[in-house]
Amino acid sequence: MDLTLSEEQQIIQQTSREFARREIAPKAAEIDEHHRYPEELVRKMAELGFMGVAVPEEYGGGGMDNMSYTLAMEEISAGCASTGVIMSVQNSLVCDPILKFGTEEQKREYLTPLASGKKLGCFALSEPEAGSDAAAQKTVARRDGDHYVIEGVKNFITNGPQADICVLIAMVEPEKRHKGIIAFILPMDLPGVRRGPPEHKLGIKGSGTCQIFLDECRVPASLRLGQEGEGFKVAMTTLDGGRIGIAAQALGIARAALEAAVDYAKERKAFGKPIARHQAIQFMLADMATELDAARLVTWRAAWLKDQGVRYSKESAMAKLMAAEAATHVTKDAVQVFGGYGYMKEYPVERHFRDAKITEIYEGTSEIQRLVIAGALLKE
Repeated sequence: MDLTLSEEQQIIQQTSREFARREIAPKAAEIDEHHRYPEELVRKMAELGFMGVAVPEEYGGGGMDNMSYTLAMEEISAGCASTGVIMSVQNSLVCDPILKFGTEEQKREYLTPLASGKKLGCFALSEPEAGSDAAAQKTVARRDGDHYVIEGVKNFITNGPQADICVLIAMVEPEKRHKGIIAFILPMDLPGVRRGPPEHKLGIKGSGTCQIFLDECRVPASLRLGQEGEGFKVAMTTLDGGRIGIAAQALGIARAALEAAVDYAKERKAFGKPIARHQAIQFMLADMATELDAARLVTWRAAWLKDQGVRYSKESAMAKLMAAEAATHVTKDAVQVFGGYGYMKEYPVERHFRDAKITEIYEGTSEIQRLVIAGALLKE
């Protein structure tokens, strides 16, 4: 693996960094405070090609690689974690499965407006009783001629309140468990689709989250994504890529917290000198930086493997596990560096601290990542 970024990768890294610092970061506190969906930032990300980074240009995407997507995700998330996860879901959980499993007609009709940012997508796998146990789907799809009739409830759906299109996972043959699952492209304006009220969350408050209710919703069979019985494969393959996006989001959150802590440590004085000159603070900053860099290398490896077209399930789980736990550790220590001020909304580290926690939970908890990693090791 060559760690030297290509010219194109350097350009997207610099472009996303400048955009995040100039336009996203100044709005992050206000977005968080008012739980505001950053529509204007999402629109500008679409103009920059960030809503379909690794989708070929023929389908409206940026035509770049997954390393470029990872670089951009870190930068956007360093500016605002809410804005970052909106971008992550669109790329990893919506565009990617349609690109991989969709028919040519589905790609033309649905992927193109998603990748170009004209439409927003969401991914509906989790349910009130099926989170980590993804095979325990209670949402049922029943074949009825040229349609499927879908009944059920989906939980914790990121982008749900604003989404135009949903990649939906349901059960078609419950007795078969994971082999009886099916995936759909679901237009959110179909009769029978209803959204619950937006959830009130600890962090990433600018990213809309809600339940989705499906009441005898008739979905054309032409919108099935893959074949009957392939839904679990669609979901797990999608999550493999999604974990790289969340790892990159975690890197951005952690880096923003570290940078704020370093700047503050240089300015804040205690016992007659800047706290950055106290060994206790220096050790803390050194550990934060080391943990962050190690997580970034693991995340880059997963993105690189995906670009090589080889299996990367174990490596993406390692990336998400390591980056998410790094983000919670680094942001916690950043609050400590700030002392009492770190607990105040006047400074950004309390927001980074709140935003970081979800990276250990969504798209597979840290415990699930450990199971994935252990399972892969025991098969070797």
